[in-house]
Formats: sequence, C-alpha cells, structure tokens
Amino acid sequence: METRMIPDQSKDNPPFLDRSIGPLPVKRMYPYFSKLKIFLGALAFSFFAKGFSGSYMKSMSTQIERRFEISSSVVGIIDGSFEIGNLMVMILVSYLGSKVHRPKVIAAGCLIMSFGTFLSVMPHFLMGRYNYERIPLTEDNSSTSLSACSLPLPLHHPTLDAMEMTRELKNSGCEKAASSYLWIFVLMGNLLRGIGEAPIMPLGVSYVDDFAKEENSAFYIGTIRSCGMVGPTLGFLLGAFCANLWVDVGVVDLESLTINPKDTRWVGAWWLGLVICGAVSFLASLPFWFLPYSLPKEGEERNLKKLSESSVTIQEDHCKIELPSQPQLKFSEAVKDFLPTLKKLLGNPVFLVYLFLTILQYNSMVGLITFETKFMEQQFNVSVSRAIFLIGVILLPITILGMFLGGFIIKKFKLHITGMAKFGCATFIAAYLLNLLYFTCDCEVLQVAGLTVSYSGVKQSSFPKNNLIASCNSDCSCVLNQWDPVCGDNGITYMTACFAGCKSSIGTGKNMVFHNCSCVQAEGLESGNFSAVLGQCQRESCTKTFPYFLALLSTCALILALGGTPTYMIMFRSVSPDLKSFAVGIDALCGRILGGLPAPIYFGALIDQTCLKWGTKRCGGSGSCRVYDTKAFRTFCKLILKDAVLIHST
Repeated sequence: METRMIPDQSKDNPPFLDRSIGPLPVKRMYPYFSKLKIFLGALAFSFFAKGFSGSYMKSMSTQIERRFEISSSVVGIIDGSFEIGNLMVMILVSYLGSKVHRPKVIAAGCLIMSFGTFLSVMPHFLMGRYNYERIPLTEDNSSTSLSACSLPLPLHHPTLDAMEMTRELKNSGCEKAASSYLWIFVLMGNLLRGIGEAPIMPLGVSYVDDFAKEENSAFYIGTIRSCGMVGPTLGFLLGAFCANLWVDVGVVDLESLTINPKDTRWVGAWWLGLVICGAVSFLASLPFWFLPYSLPKEGEERNLKKLSESSVTIQEDHCKIELPSQPQLKFSEAVKDFLPTLKKLLGNPVFLVYLFLTILQYNSMVGLITFETKFMEQQFNVSVSRAIFLIGVILLPITILGMFLGGFIIKKFKLHITGMAKFGCATFIAAYLLNLLYFTCDCEVLQVAGLTVSYSGVKQSSFPKNNLIASCNSDCSCVLNQWDPVCGDNGITYMTACFAGCKSSIGTGKNMVFHNCSCVQAEGLESGNFSAVLGQCQRESCTKTFPYFLALLSTCALILALGGTPTYMIMFRSVSPDLKSFAVGIDALCGRILGGLPAPIYFGALIDQTCLKWGTKRCGGSGSCRVYDTKAFRTFCKLILKDAVLIHST
C-alpha cells in the first residue's frame, strides 16, 4: 500500500534522492486530477491554434487568389493541400492511438503547424510590390485633365517610384515568370499545417475520453470544441483587419491608390496574419512536452490524493510506484493487426452511417466556408474585409454557443445513443426547412455595359465579348481585356472609363471623376456633361437584402451546431473503447478524402464557370475573376447546401 503513496513519480517524473544523507521529505507534487485539467486546457488551446490559423487561411483565400492572379479552382487546390497533409499521417497517428506518447506527438504536430505557417509567408518577401490592373490615361489639350478616350500613351504609374517605372518599361510591363508560381510556397505550407494538425483531434479526444468519467466525457469534449471555436472567431477577425490593409502597407503611398477594399482588384495584407498564426501554433506545443503518457481514471485520483497527504517522508527502497508504463510498440505487430481492426470497425453499421453523413457534411460545409466571403462580396456588395468580420463576430460565436449547448443537453438529460440520434435528426430537419428560405434572398446581377446589359441599358440573354464596342466608344481605341471599372450617372458600370467614352477628368486617386462620357446617357436626354466615378455601381436592393440573409444564415448555423455534438458522440458510443481513436482517425480520413479534399476544388471550378470577366496578368493570360454571374453563383451554392442538410435529416 505504501508504494502508492508517492504522487506522480512515473517514468516521466523520476524521483531525485540524495543517498548520502538518508531519506528526505517528499516534494509536494500536483495531484493527478490536476494534470487532466492541464491537458484539457492545453488541448483546448491547441484546438484554438489550429482553428485560428485554419480560419485565417480560409478568410484570405480571396486575397491569395488576387495576389497571385490565379483562378478559384487553383485556390481550391491550395485549400485542399491541407487535407492532403492530413491524409499522409492521419491513419498512422489514429491507429497507433494509445500505443504512443500522445501528448508529445501532439506537441510535435503543433511545431510542424508553426513551420508550415511561416513557410506560407515567404512569397510576400520574394514577389515585390503588387501592381493592380488599370488603364493608362493621357493629357488632353488643356494639359490640366486626363482623358481615357484616346490613344494610350505612357504615364507615370501612381504606385511606382521612378526606378521601378524604368524597370517596368525595360521589361515591357511583364513580371518575372518565376513569381507566377510562388503560390506553391503557400500550398506547401498549407500541406505542412495539415500534417501537424492530424494528431490533435484523434489523440487528444481519445486521451480525454480514456481518463475522464463517462458522464463527463461528452461535456469535456463539447467544451474543448467550443473553446476551439474561439480560434476561428479570432482568426476571421484578424482576417478582416488584414484584408482592410493594403498588401504593401508601409511601403506604398496609400493616397496614390485609386481603389478601395470593395474593389475586386484590392489585395489585403494576407501575409501579416500568418506571422501571428505561426507564433500561436508554436506556443500551443509547449505544455504538451511536460504531460505524462497516461493518467488515472477520473474519480480514482481522490483516493491517491488522500493517501499522498498522509505521507510525509519516504524510504529509499519505497520509491517505486505502480503506474501504467508505456508499452513497447512493435511495428510488425501494428501492421499485422491493422486490417482486422479496420474490418471490425467498418463492420459496425452505426459507424458506417455516421461515416456517410460526415462525408456529406465535409462536402457541403468545406466548400461553402472556403468561398463564403467571395459569395457575400459578389451577392450583396459587401467588401471582403466586412464579410470576414461579420463571420467572425456573428456567425462563429453562434456556432460556438450551439456546440456548447449540444454537449450540455447530453449531460443534462443523460442522453444515450438513441436519444442523441433523435435529437440530431430533429435539428437537421429544422435546418433543412429553414434552408428553403434562402431562395427568397435574391439579388440582381451587376449591370455591366457589354457584359450583362447593352449600352442602352437592355439586359442581355447571353454575354458575348464582341458587344463591348459600341458607337459611343468606337473611336476611343479601348483595350478589350482591361478592367478598371467606373460607375456612370445612369447606374450602369463600364469596364473602363474608355468604354464609357470619357473625354476628361478632374481629381486624383480615389477622388477622380470622369466627365464628357459619351456612353453615359440619361434617359430622355440627348446631350449633356455626363460623368462617371471610379468603382462599380452599388446595387441598393442587394444591400437591403443582406441583413435578412445574415439572420437566416445565423439561425441555421445555431440549429446545425446544436445537433453537431450529439451526432459526434454517437461515434464514440457505437464503437468499443479500444477503437475510439482509430474511429476518429478513419472518420476524419474519409471526410477529408471524399469531402474536404475535392470540395474546394470542384466548388472553385463551378465558381469559375460563372465568371463574366477575367482579369489580365501583366505578362498576358487570365488572372483572377473580376465579376461573376451572381445568379448562377447563388443557385448552385444554395442547391448543394440544401441537399446536404436534407440527407442529414433523413
């Protein structure tokens, strides 16, 4: 009995005694139960770290697309590289489970996450300054204003100094080819983040479930996941802040810019937040290095505490303690047992149904989250920074509340597997019915002369490019592939001031106003000094619809989150205790292979199909999309989300 009086002198914390002076008083150690609480706190912070960096990367997808001038499908590949990294090690870490030192494996994973995040920052320091697409302007006869409707002549670039302008002319306005592929650094960094994140969920959650009381396990896991959701909230808030900053902040004179954060050519300081995310991931690794391989079951530590308090001194030959020792893992035995273990797990029908639902959930949610900010920007005239901010302060906190309440309901009403299944089904049915209301949040397509409407204001049934030239701008020598939009007094957006037929301008930077625009004609008037301002025209009806869309989206998120924790716990209650970590790994593996990996890619490809006007790289070729057919964009997003929720509810 005396051999169990010494707290926490396991293999990880060996006693240090001086043999020359006999027995010494034992240094008071923290009781065992506190180490479970420490692990819960460390795991919650690691969930925060991975959610923080993951949500920030999601929020910066539009900025990365514009900075590297790539399509949405390529952005989807970059986003999917995270899932590839997970797949590379997920089966290994989840199958080994309790056979490895779980806290130290999680610590190593957090370090890899940190390194991958820092790797993604490198392109910013290799690419040089960002020069957005714009038309050249020429001086008119008065030499006091600039004209868009004339043959373009070289003019000083507002955001370039003299040395850079000389280099630009020398290279004929073409960037180095190597810089076009620097997005691969972001892809590789995202892949490393996926590798590092892989051990956190299966090893951390199984560790908690192994050493916590059964009635407390669901509450602990729900609390950890809820705390982890604070990470995405702050990640989106950081993303909103960085998206509102110019990418070359501190280097370029911001007064010389002619665009604002609402412009589709705007690129925020995407790299700045990644530095912070990498530091947070590094800090998350530190506490796990000092946690033991195993702990007593929660509740059993009280007896150990009482016995340890009654002991003041120990003898040298009584310094051994009976604690579970880390088993010697043989790789050959692990490989031999893998297939039988997998067969046993997949033979569970409840787990198979849960696996199918997970795949559907990954497909619908991952794709929508990746491009949610782009959707809000294109549909409701919301800047990317504001869309990111609203997701962070409204949508994610509501999701956190739903997940926490879901775990609390399980604990309060002591729901078993049948009760959890019924509760989850009810929430999905309610969410499906609410999703039908999404079709009422309608918004018209942006009116762009020559793309969606004719120059007389008549809507086009198709979007042929040969309609860009009209009689009002035929003598202006406009370049067809340029995008530097202006909004006319008639409420129609023109691709450039040249296409609007503008002959003069006043002001500089964002305050520039174009006059004598021959294509801007008010109804019923045949002549006049028609003007246009920089930027796209605002769609007032879309702006008014946005609050209703946001309220509906938040309500659906709350209901889905309520059923998320009970549905997740079904997996734990439907498999044997020795398969818990393996079940979590297989669940995450299948979700990522069949959902998380392909969803951003095919979502991005579908979004690319709705593009009406592609940007142009300085070396030629298509860049990122400038304007979308918002009706087609909206339709396929709603259908995918609605169908996924319907299958969950059934």
